[in-house]
Amino acid sequence: MSWDPHNLPDQTGRTHVVTGATAGIGYFAAEQLADAGAHVVLASRSAAKLDRARDSIRRQVPGAEVTVVELDLASLDSVRSAASALSRLGRIDGLFLNGGAMETAVGRLTADGLPIMLGTHAVANVALVEQLLPVIDGRIVHASTGFVRRLRLDVDDVLTPQRGFFRAYTQAKTVTELYAYELDRRLRSDGHPAASLVAHPGVGVDAKTPAREGVYDPRTQRRRNPFTPWAQGKDAAAWSAVRALTDPGARGGEYYGPANGRRGLPTRLAPLAHTAQPEPDRVARVWTQLEELAVGKAMPTQNRIPTIQ
Repeated sequence: MSWDPHNLPDQTGRTHVVTGATAGIGYFAAEQLADAGAHVVLASRSAAKLDRARDSIRRQVPGAEVTVVELDLASLDSVRSAASALSRLGRIDGLFLNGGAMETAVGRLTADGLPIMLGTHAVANVALVEQLLPVIDGRIVHASTGFVRRLRLDVDDVLTPQRGFFRAYTQAKTVTELYAYELDRRLRSDGHPAASLVAHPGVGVDAKTPAREGVYDPRTQRRRNPFTPWAQGKDAAAWSAVRALTDPGARGGEYYGPANGRRGLPTRLAPLAHTAQPEPDRVARVWTQLEELAVGKAMPTQNRIPTIQ
């Protein structure tokens, strides 16, 4: 079907939760969902930034229904607390798992002793999903990246150290995709009403992102970035996830992103075989590891977890 990101299906009466919602793709996904009539719940770790993001959305969308929940993905205690608060919503129609550290400092760990990339982009999301499943009656959309295609990593042990930022980030997003597709298979097998999908944003840069008071200062548009000539703003980078959340024709196990991988209208793409159709034994091992880490079991030793410099 044709898709108009400026004319979304009516979301009145629906509740969408967006993590990492105080800036970037998460903020603009929340703003777009609110503009379509949804009750949007912003989840992030900074109370001050949550307030600013909520106020910004209300300025852009008068009458928008926006609430906030504090969520620090680098702490499983915080994830459990946020999940308890979100469960009181009674029903969640969409959960956009967008949050995660973009930490360039090598060796940083979460409060639970996990590598920061794996802990915030994968393990925390597993913990959040498992606690919220009883109230999710719609879409779970996992944020991925085009690096999963470009830098193929056949992950077997999620705690295998990686060299440098991009490999650590790609490993975390590869694990995200493995989990997302397996989650959908298990949901369908169990007859659960939720569906799990994957979205990648293309390339979004500050220089093409519209300013938002308290969220995006106009000065950010002057930041230099080698990708700017062929990238898009972070408002457009949010379109893939928003389509995965709201397109009536979207189905579990699907993968959405710009057709050219960089920018433009979101479309349904062929999932990557090494994450969507891995060897059953391998995905079973990854699933078990993630579940154990998400509940604080089988914690790694200190000499196993640092990222290689």
